[in-house]
Amino acid sequence: MRILLVSEDLPGAQVGGLGKHVVTLGNALLARGHVVRILGRNDRGEGGAAQIGFRGEFLPGFDYAHPGWKEKQLGVFNPLKRPYFARKIAAAIDRHAAGFHVVHYHGHLPLVGLYVDPDINFVQTRHDQGSECLVHLRFRDGGVCTTRAARDCSACIRQDAGVLRKTVTALAVDGYRQASARAFAARKTVFVSDFLRRQFLRAVPGADLAHCRVIPNFVDYAALRAAAASAPAPRAGEVALVGRIDAGKGFGEFLAAASGRLPAHACITIAGDGPERRFLEEHHAGPQVRFLGWQAYPDALALSARSQLCVVPSLCEEACSTTVLEALALGKPVLALARGGTPELASYQHYPGQLQLSGSMAQLAEGLRAALAAPPQRQPLPARFGADAAIVIDRLVDLYAD
Repeated sequence: MRILLVSEDLPGAQVGGLGKHVVTLGNALLARGHVVRILGRNDRGEGGAAQIGFRGEFLPGFDYAHPGWKEKQLGVFNPLKRPYFARKIAAAIDRHAAGFHVVHYHGHLPLVGLYVDPDINFVQTRHDQGSECLVHLRFRDGGVCTTRAARDCSACIRQDAGVLRKTVTALAVDGYRQASARAFAARKTVFVSDFLRRQFLRAVPGADLAHCRVIPNFVDYAALRAAAASAPAPRAGEVALVGRIDAGKGFGEFLAAASGRLPAHACITIAGDGPERRFLEEHHAGPQVRFLGWQAYPDALALSARSQLCVVPSLCEEACSTTVLEALALGKPVLALARGGTPELASYQHYPGQLQLSGSMAQLAEGLRAALAAPPQRQPLPARFGADAAIVIDRLVDLYAD
């Protein structure tokens, strides 16, 4: 089968979770003998397949820069902005789709499905809450956003929005949600967790999701199993946190909750970068907390593999955390909050209690203290892992052919 994968998150010097998922899928499909290309941005310099770890061919096809919209300055979400970029990606797909049996879009604009040539066999995967939330996370003022009213979304761009700004933003959000619903009704769509599917139905009750399926994220289990086998014995007290350090990921809240609770031998090692790193490093770095900055994927993986346990402290509702899946695949105990799609990942545990979920950050920190009181264990890894790309892609290939 000839498959075109598409994402505006690729290429990039620092590939995030969504982009990494696309590369993992592409390489797994190539290993099965399929012909795969990745279509991405052409406005990020010379980055290509080698830069992102893809073993096939990368096609630079569209720009995704955001000049001229001035949403922040105007204090409104512009109803025209996201349809504009969705049409731009769709036009690039139309130009490159000839000769491919299927186009699989992984991105942030579900509206793309409305504008692609209807004769193209098109599939999209929804990785976040961006089907109904214009900032993708449903996270505001340090907590999960629970409002469904489109007018309330104006607070994400201007706290003191008046009637006019609220009205314009409501038009943008309502139009976006309804366009997403039309795209899902017309095109094959994958949600990476049932949580994500339910969230969309809460925002757009009665939406037609007959063409939608839930297929969770996946990992390259062979590579992770090899990393675990080559890692040294787990270091007693070493706690690994890997990810982007920004609002919603909970790094600061976790460090504050863990302060004073850590046993003497504990060492929290954080691999990642982001807007909150400098502040957190100034306030928390010390003998028991280390900040490594951004790490190449093999180095971040090695950190997790040699640690006693991993913590994924996201306060936002993660749809299907690849970081959690990777830690589970490595056989590590994983501590996280019981939010979003994370509880669904308990089905991928190697052993009972591997994924330890807490209702609050204070409970998570207390659970960490208790877990570190026991000596580290090195668990033998089975040959199979339910979230292995080699297993899950069969479901996607079936969807492609349907």
